[in-house]
Amino acid sequence: MVAAYFLLPLDLFGPHRPSVSWTVFIAALTAVAVMLLGQIRGVLAERRDIRPGVTIPLLVCLSVLVFSAGYFALAKHPGEFAGLYTRLDALYFTMVTLATVGFGDITAQGQAARLVTILQIVYNFVFLTAAATSLSQWLRERAGERARSKGGA
Repeated sequence: MVAAYFLLPLDLFGPHRPSVSWTVFIAALTAVAVMLLGQIRGVLAERRDIRPGVTIPLLVCLSVLVFSAGYFALAKHPGEFAGLYTRLDALYFTMVTLATVGFGDITAQGQAARLVTILQIVYNFVFLTAAATSLSQWLRERAGERARSKGGA
């Protein structure tokens, strides 16, 4: 996924196609959120046909890359970001925001950049926290099952 992020033609997005850029960003983020919610619901319902140990980490990674691609496209708008010029800068800013570190070397200056940054923070709190909680619950349940099966054997 990371290789695809660096190879995709993200230059198709940006100020010359704002409606396409926003539509693709919102659609991708919504799709990832829906898939995360499906995994979370599956863990809560204790469904055996899902694989949250693989799927949730991949969806979290995809969430990061969607935000990163959005930041990269948005940085092409004059005045939106200071210090964000490359895909690596965008990925770095996404990770710094996700980790709530905020070094300040890249800053959201425009209203759209600040809106997307706020959206990422809310998304992190709601979806990624719920996904991480579900994943840890699933892992605890699997560990408990293994312990019981070894103890009963």
